[in-house]
Amino acid sequence: MEAMMLLCDYAEVINGKFYIMGGGWTSCPPGRRNMAVAVRVLVQWDETNVKNKLSLVLQDEDGKTVEIGEPPRQVRQDGDFEVGRPPGVPRGTELDFAIVFGFTGLALLPERGYRWQLEINGEPICHASFRSGAEPSQ
Repeated sequence: MEAMMLLCDYAEVINGKFYIMGGGWTSCPPGRRNMAVAVRVLVQWDETNVKNKLSLVLQDEDGKTVEIGEPPRQVRQDGDFEVGRPPGVPRGTELDFAIVFGFTGLALLPERGYRWQLEINGEPICHASFRSGAEPSQ
């Protein structure tokens, strides 16, 4: 399987298509931040009709999973997906699965690197990196 990710201010999926606002950024201000991660997974014909596990995890620039809150919780989303093969689809046709993960009020430290890591069935598939800027001067 392959996948593509896009960092967005807001996104949603309707009928398999992405509707995106403020997409494609690689830097953002520090502090509390709302963001969405749009993910498109490409599924080979012979990988359809199989249940898959998906995990999206926010890591810091040292590769450690980011934790927030009290008690601290990992910033991650886990779930399952299965892409069905419609009748009549020719052998070898690539199918896709689209999903958006929304995050509200993520507390990002200034001048840091972050990375959203996507894993399917425990295997790293793709990532999207970004940096937070400096604190505004007073």
